Amino acid sequence: MSLTTRFQALLDHPAGPKTVFFWAPMMKWALVIAGLSDLKRPPEKLSVSQSVALTATGVIWTRYSTQIIPINYALMSVNMFVAGTGITQLYRIWNYRRKLP
Repeated sequence: MSLTTRFQALLDHPAGPKTVFFWAPMMKWALVIAGLSDLKRPPEKLSVSQSVALTATGVIWTRYSTQIIPINYALMSVNMFVAGTGITQLYRIWNYRRKLP
């Protein structure tokens, strides 16, 4: 299979760059970047409700992305990272509050 044929197959894929199924996960990486940048913030300034929301949406959409046809692996991977950043922030908040006198 030539490079041109492979590139055309990628373009024409049901979850390829011509569809929202490609661009929505790409835009969602901004949530992951924001969550990673919050690692620099002190734990007392982190929001529990925001971290719970990120974790919940990450878990829910990870599951959803495996149930739709075609399976959207880009959506699944970004949502795994969204859930991971939420869980990391929740752990940081819990650890900080646990150590308070």
